Amino acid sequence: MGAVLFRLHGAKLHIVYNPDSERPSFAELTPANVNDITVAKTMPIRPGATYVFDLGYYDYGWWAELHAAGCRLVTRLKANTPLLVTAENKVPKGSSVLSDRIALLPARQAKSRKNPFQDPVREIRVQTETGKILRIVTNDLDAPADEIAELYKRRWHIELFFRWIKQTLKIRHFFGASENAVRIQIAIALIAFLLLRMAHATQSSVTTLLTFTRLVAQNLMQRRRIDRLLDPPPPILKDHRQMNLSLC
Repeated sequence: MGAVLFRLHGAKLHIVYNPDSERPSFAELTPANVNDITVAKTMPIRPGATYVFDLGYYDYGWWAELHAAGCRLVTRLKANTPLLVTAENKVPKGSSVLSDRIALLPARQAKSRKNPFQDPVREIRVQTETGKILRIVTNDLDAPADEIAELYKRRWHIELFFRWIKQTLKIRHFFGASENAVRIQIAIALIAFLLLRMAHATQSSVTTLLTFTRLVAQNLMQRRRIDRLLDPPPPILKDHRQMNLSLC
């Protein structure tokens, strides 16, 4: 599961998105000045789940809560975060992984605050296709390094989801300027996405969700079976009782 935010004209939409089911499971709209981690701390924690998130949710206390709930967390380390390295794992040949180390996070968050996350973590340095080096950190000390790197890469599924919402359901333009109007429009878009995803799963003739959505939009005013959207349109039946109006 990935917790990421979506910026919307002075507001932010925070989403927990499950890439396996390709569905959001939590959504919260806040003013733009509300810190991302503030919202994350109000999200219900699902014990045993995997949480993948970016630097906006950099909080050792929240990480410790996820860890205590048996969750696996995968995120990035800031470039200036020091680690106390205790062991180094072998790097698989031919992978994008540069290093794989077991370490401890800084003992203190500030001079007067003890870091609540005292258990060992794992730092995996990965080089992206563009040459950028990422410091990925996780509390999973056993999974293959490539698996952890791939989990972090899957975080981009949420970006694809947001792009789909904006472009396909036309959420880039808002019909109202008030907070309530924006909330209603976003809620409608999310409900529409879930309904389309559920309907798409009930049939097998249309493979992609985008094509299925376009076909549904084209047939909104027609009574057709979900699994018959690719069939030719039904003939127009003329009722002899219908009056004809000629303007000639």
